Amino acid sequence: MSPRAGQAGHPARTLAFVESPVQLLNVLEWAHLHGLPDHPPSRPTAGAPAGAGPNGTASASPPAAPAPALPAQAGPVLPAQAGPVSACVSVAPAQTRGSTGGAAGGAVAGGADFTVVVLAPTDPMTRGQLRRMADLARDEGYRVRWEEARGGTTAPFHTIGALAGLLRRAGRIVMGDPFSRYVQLLLTITRARDLVVVDDGTATMEFVAQLARGERLVRWHRKGGRPGARDLLFAPVSSSARRRLTPSGGRRVEVFSSMPVTETPEGVTVTANDFAWTRARFGPPRITDGADMVGTSLVETGVVDGERYLAAVRDLARAHGVTRYFAHRRENTGKLHRLAVETGLEIVRPDLPLELIARRGPIGRTVLSFPSTVVHTLPLALAGTGVRVAVCDIDPAWLTATASPRAQGFLSGVTGTARDVHRLTAVAPA
Repeated sequence: MSPRAGQAGHPARTLAFVESPVQLLNVLEWAHLHGLPDHPPSRPTAGAPAGAGPNGTASASPPAAPAPALPAQAGPVLPAQAGPVSACVSVAPAQTRGSTGGAAGGAVAGGADFTVVVLAPTDPMTRGQLRRMADLARDEGYRVRWEEARGGTTAPFHTIGALAGLLRRAGRIVMGDPFSRYVQLLLTITRARDLVVVDDGTATMEFVAQLARGERLVRWHRKGGRPGARDLLFAPVSSSARRRLTPSGGRRVEVFSSMPVTETPEGVTVTANDFAWTRARFGPPRITDGADMVGTSLVETGVVDGERYLAAVRDLARAHGVTRYFAHRRENTGKLHRLAVETGLEIVRPDLPLELIARRGPIGRTVLSFPSTVVHTLPLALAGTGVRVAVCDIDPAWLTATASPRAQGFLSGVTGTARDVHRLTAVAPA
């Protein structure tokens, strides 16, 4: 169904819920594919890609549309005494135009009622990237509503109460994380007949597979463990959300993803995300002769041993001439300090999702990564630039004793299903 078509011939009221910068980016990609909004961005600006260095060389990509203006960046986020860390990109939240509570920014033209609701997390790095992405969304003409959904014990009750009316009136719900308990709870309120799940990284692969098999919704790195007290308490809500996300009785479900979908649930529409908005609005980037590395939060989630990870990064950096390390927003600061000191890498804290950072440039001619979402998304965002994305498998010896029994198989699947990437031999820690 077209996003412009509503029930009974009225424009669809669309409500999108996001909790991470990547989710918001993919909401913009979904809306762009469906022609929303249908008017030019409010503040287009011309100019070279931000951050272009004197040693970069122009890529062979065709010229793209002017990039939207971005808030100014602040200084380094890691202290100088941490080691050889320089030129870090700040994730300090930019001053948000408009109110942080309630609708702000321009309304979508053409009669389509589209509101993006940010269920703000508490992690400062994630909040900083979300602020910047919210500004980009407003510049593109979308309403953005910022909710301090986790700002204290009573915050969830205030948030749900404030959104109840919008949820009941919405004809379409777009969500970035169907595993989120917050989103699952909101799904029990809405009567929307159209549900859209946009990419939240590799978790999307697991969500589609679990839905196809009729399993309960559990994140892959927690699967195999014993349900805790909170899991059991929330089980009825989770089961209700899974039923809501199963097409039936005129209810339509769409999955918008750049990830490979091998098990498609009956009745679910799968739409490919090729990062058309990102490529149209940013770049082409400047390409440097060196190599960059993409960090992962597998240590923070308890999947990979920290010492093994540090050794693997050091060995990969030496073998491939890596100079910069793009940190994942969830990576621990202490771990990053050690990486800077022991490897000599420049640690970069991106203030936008990596797909946008890479598209703006400068970016290395080779980008190394461990199994993660970016091995699927970066080749799409950087299509036509000549940048090579290489992925290093996770050695089973790197896994922690508490890692999910499914961890190795899932991570291998992430790598094995990636297109347009080069696979590297696993680097054994010294």
